[in-house]
Amino acid sequence: MKKDDINEEELKKRLTPEEYAVLRGGATEAPFSGEYVNAESDGTYHCKVCNAPLFATHIQEDATKSPVGLQGWPSFNDALPGAVETRPDTSGGMVRTEVVCATCGSHLGHLFDDPGTETGKHYCINSVCLNLEEK
Repeated sequence: MKKDDINEEELKKRLTPEEYAVLRGGATEAPFSGEYVNAESDGTYHCKVCNAPLFATHIQEDATKSPVGLQGWPSFNDALPGAVETRPDTSGGMVRTEVVCATCGSHLGHLFDDPGTETGKHYCINSVCLNLEEK
């Protein structure tokens, strides 16, 4: 499903209100509320809107050891090649980098600098945006 193919009314029926608010409205789920915060399965996370592969489990960071303020959401040190796009986000009086699905444009979370990861990147992603396809 490409950006131009998305039918918002169909998505509202398919997604829960929280999923829709996050994926299409840029909201954020409550910290430590998502099912993938501490997932230990092996596989690939896919976009809940278009099913595009986004993140591999082997690059998932321990969300409890993330910097203060970034704890409580699934965290990754990188995305799959070409899977996500970033753009400036100044909502809420903050300056951040938004992460969106490169295929459908859905909001996933934010990207921060984090010298504690292998790549120096910290993708802070909402669980409600993801489906885990286990190996």
